[in-house]
Amino acid sequence: MDVSAALIAKSSQLNAVDLVGSEQTVTILEVSQGSAEQPVNIITDIFGPGRPFKPSKTVLRLLAKAWGLETANWVGHSMTIFRDPSVRWAGEEVGGIRVSALSHIDKAFAISLPVSKTKHASYSIKRLEVAKSSPARDWPAAIKAAEGNVQALITLRDEATRAHAGDAVLSAISVAGKKAQEAGQ
Repeated sequence: MDVSAALIAKSSQLNAVDLVGSEQTVTILEVSQGSAEQPVNIITDIFGPGRPFKPSKTVLRLLAKAWGLETANWVGHSMTIFRDPSVRWAGEEVGGIRVSALSHIDKAFAISLPVSKTKHASYSIKRLEVAKSSPARDWPAAIKAAEGNVQALITLRDEATRAHAGDAVLSAISVAGKKAQEAGQ
């Protein structure tokens, strides 16, 4: 039995603890304005709008260096994220989310960024190859095509799970499935 789903923290955002023991390659679907404390929300294909990635200043600086300051240009780009246990907050190592690889860069690079008022650290970023042969599945269209057909929606849910389509897609399939079941009774 895979316990990865049971390990996910209940939260309105992606947390470092969600990545314990694994890294995850995600594709950016949307970037929106956040709060003053966490000014950027990154919606990804894997975690969906219910669990946005709210990057630290260090990660934001890295993304801006790689992809530019305009977040609209980040949509469709991919990154590999992981839990770095050495990230400090309030003087203690609590762990945080870091990036190890990015798509849409010409080559791997290293960058020195501040980690505190007096310290800098070097980050090495690998070039992430993105498969161009298979376009991303249009999940909303697939859900619409399966509407009203419980068996087709079950099959679609299984396909979405295997494709790591994310919580938003799985939730939409679940809603469509409930509607199909209610209509059938």
